[in-house]
Amino acid sequence: MTNPEQPGATPDGGREAAVMSVRGAAVWAMSGQYISFGIQFVSSVLISRFFLAPAEVGLFSIAMAAALLASVLQDFGLVRYIASLPVVTPDEIKRCSSVSVTFSLLVAGSIALTAFPMARAYGHPDLMPIMLIIACSYLFNPFSVVPMALLGRTMSFHSHFAINVSGAVAQAVVALALAAMGFSAFSLAWGTLASGMARGLVAQVIRPALPLPFSLKGTRSVIGAGSRLSSLYLIGALGNRTPDMVVGKILGLIAVGLYSRAASLSEQFRILISGAIGSVFFPAFARIRDRGESLAPAYLRVCAGYSAVIWPGMAGLAMAAEPIVRMLYGPKWAGVSPLLSLIAIMDILLISLPLANDIPILLGRLNRLTVYNVIDTTMSIALLVAGSMLGGVEGAAASRLVYAVAWIALYARFLQSLIGFSPRDLLTIYAKSTLATAAAILPMTLVYTLLVPPDAIDFFTLAAASAAGVVLWFVTLVVTRHPALHDLLALSEALPMVGPIGRRLLRYV
Repeated sequence: MTNPEQPGATPDGGREAAVMSVRGAAVWAMSGQYISFGIQFVSSVLISRFFLAPAEVGLFSIAMAAALLASVLQDFGLVRYIASLPVVTPDEIKRCSSVSVTFSLLVAGSIALTAFPMARAYGHPDLMPIMLIIACSYLFNPFSVVPMALLGRTMSFHSHFAINVSGAVAQAVVALALAAMGFSAFSLAWGTLASGMARGLVAQVIRPALPLPFSLKGTRSVIGAGSRLSSLYLIGALGNRTPDMVVGKILGLIAVGLYSRAASLSEQFRILISGAIGSVFFPAFARIRDRGESLAPAYLRVCAGYSAVIWPGMAGLAMAAEPIVRMLYGPKWAGVSPLLSLIAIMDILLISLPLANDIPILLGRLNRLTVYNVIDTTMSIALLVAGSMLGGVEGAAASRLVYAVAWIALYARFLQSLIGFSPRDLLTIYAKSTLATAAAILPMTLVYTLLVPPDAIDFFTLAAASAAGVVLWFVTLVVTRHPALHDLLALSEALPMVGPIGRRLLRYV
């Protein structure tokens, strides 16, 4: 979407090659995310509409949330560790693979050990076998973690594309087939296992990296770096992964089923808009750091790209939540609509400061970042508990808005001190993105006000309003000379069908 490489950093030829490298990687990463999203989205709609009720989805959501708390150890910081190495030797690969196997066993064992206590705590015996199936999926992670880290290091995101899509296909096929056969929440668990197996197999075919011979000798540096990063990720996971568990414990399975579906739909839509650009940014920012240059210009370009695209998209999702849920999932999921609107607005706020964890890690500020993460996690859980107890499932979703505002207040000064960007420049970018967002949702606002309310709008009217919003959005980017416009058009050059249009428009902006 945006390109963090800065002009003048290298000779013209080298700089152009670097630009194309990042841009090409971004296209592959986005393509993989888009196709994976499409597969997962279609399967989740079919499963939810025809086979599973909110309570069944809620049961799986609680099990998955508990598993994800342990899963922060699955790569033990290996992705970041491998990306930061000046040279990767075969012995280093074997050591990293051995560490990956060791910690995947620990993750799977941790999930398995907590399965029975979780089933007792929530009063649902089926939680135990569901968590055991999910635990088995983590046994296959070592076969994909190190290969994908090595491929990411060389920005070979076309290989990431193959791995991610294969996992999405396996998960969708297995989950759909078993749901149709009446396996209830277990169908989702078996789909998770199938995804892990497929990703591991394809990754090893593309970039073999087996721990042969298995050895933990000389892994002190790997474990030292991983332990600090994993501690940080665990703190963050307590805030990010516990909502389903908190809502499920306080409000029950139906409530957590509705909440998790809203959160999942918002996250999937955000990924659809932004692609997998975050995975491209880290190595690109690392190159800028290694050249001793300021990260501020690159960071502002990232903020411009994210806000120009994600803000309008998520605002549109918030406005269209009711008709979207009605058309996709049917009347039994109607309670998702107000939750989806609130959570989509939360995502707009949280994306205002992108890479909040990545930049401090890149600059070696792990200790300070850990302190901020502890405060962040405490706020998140406390607000969620209060919201659930005071306002039910809608109160839980509303608490996310309060949390997002507090999160911005917490991290804004910290990131500014690290990166050194100009607050005035950032606010100027966000003012233009706000205008683009308002333009994007204007047609839908007029339709609701003058023609038909959200509970009666049909697909074609919604699609027409959305298309008109896209046109007004683009016109606003041009009129305001939004700093993301050039990067968006440049990125479109590499996309099929729209590439020629992007090249023509680039001549005039």
